[in-house]
Amino acid sequence: MLLLAFNKPYDVVCQFREHDKDQVLTDYIEVAGVYPAGRLDKDSEGLLLLTDHGGLQHRISQPKLKMPKGYWVQVEGEPNSQAIDKLCNGVELKDGLTKPAIAKLISEPKLWERVPPIRERKSIPTCWLDITITEGKNRQVRRMTAKIGHPTLRLIRYRVGPWYLNNLQPGQWEKRTIANEIKQQIAQKKIITE
Repeated sequence: MLLLAFNKPYDVVCQFREHDKDQVLTDYIEVAGVYPAGRLDKDSEGLLLLTDHGGLQHRISQPKLKMPKGYWVQVEGEPNSQAIDKLCNGVELKDGLTKPAIAKLISEPKLWERVPPIRERKSIPTCWLDITITEGKNRQVRRMTAKIGHPTLRLIRYRVGPWYLNNLQPGQWEKRTIANEIKQQIAQKKIITE
């Protein structure tokens, strides 16, 4: 059972087959037989896990299994406590109410420069949030911050379950260990692979 952690750069598509004009995973990872366990949008950065085991892929990527995913999110403006409370209590989106998130204001994390840089407006300050969710609606974090009036400018996933981005730089990957608890669940077929 193989598990890779990859720091997906901005503007890379989470697929292995060639894309007309975008970079894809094969531009960075030359390991045969691994597939993404979940995905990140082209305009998001950070931790993407890849595995060669269907049961592990299912365990990581299925929202109903509630593996927490943590994001550093740069937003326009500075959300007040009521806006943060909305994120923590669930936000009503077009496809329903989100599950409660863990959200808080943070200092700007130490990060690499994004290429291209985010758009900045001198008249509108930005700030950073740490948001953890346990579901995976399409572009969920971006839609949540937009709904509270603070559009996302930059989104970096730093955590999936027990795995963290650590010191991986954009485009770098490394092998990771798989927790014994997850291995046991797979072995006992508590994780359905279909």
